[in-house]
Amino acid sequence: MTLSISQLTLRHHSNNILIGPLSFDVKNGQIMTLMGPSGSGKSTILSAIAGHLATDFTVTGDIQLNQQPIMSLAPNMRHIGIVFQDDLLFPHLNIWQNLAFGLPPQIKGAQRKKMALQTLDELGLLNLQHQQAHQISGGQRARISMMRLLLSQPQAVLLDEPFSKLDKTLRAEFRQFVFDQIKQRNIAALMVTHDDDDIPTNGNVLHWPWQ
Repeated sequence: MTLSISQLTLRHHSNNILIGPLSFDVKNGQIMTLMGPSGSGKSTILSAIAGHLATDFTVTGDIQLNQQPIMSLAPNMRHIGIVFQDDLLFPHLNIWQNLAFGLPPQIKGAQRKKMALQTLDELGLLNLQHQQAHQISGGQRARISMMRLLLSQPQAVLLDEPFSKLDKTLRAEFRQFVFDQIKQRNIAALMVTHDDDDIPTNGNVLHWPWQ
C-alpha cells in the first residue's frame, strides 16, 4: 500500500498557486510528516488528498493509492481515513456502537457488535462498552476514535494534528499507540504537525515551504 503524490498543485479561485508543485511517496507502514506553521496549508493538502477540498480551490497533479489514480473518485471511494484533533465520537451512541459504526457495510448483524467488543477487549477497555463518549476520558476517546477509523479498513491514513489537544502525558501515550497501530496494519500514513515531538523516530519529514 503506497500513497503517491505527484506534482500536486493547489490554486485559489484567483488562480494564484498556494501550494506546490509537491511530490512525495509514502510507503506501507511508513508515517511521513509535513511540518509547517499555522496557515501554511497543511490541512488543505490533506483535504485535497481525501477529496474534501473546498470549492474555491482547484487541484492539479496526480494522487495514486496502490498504483491506482484516485483524484477523480468521490471521497468515500478513496479508502482514505482521517484522524482529526477532535475525537468526533457520536454522542447518541455508546462506545461499542461507535466502534461498530466504523465497520464496512458487508459486516452484518451480530457480527458488528462482536467485532466491536473484540476491539474493546484488545484495548483493555471492554468495561466501557455501554458508556457514552462524555463519560470516558480524553485519552480513551482518542483511542476509540482511532480504532473506529481502522475498523473501516482504510488503505491510507491522514493525521491532522491528532495529538494537539491532549495533555503532555496522554499525548505521548496516544502518539505511540497511533504509530504502533499504523505499523502493525502496514498502512501508509501522512501526518501534519508543527510540533517536532510528534515526528516518529527516523521518520521522513518535509519542512515548509515544500515547493
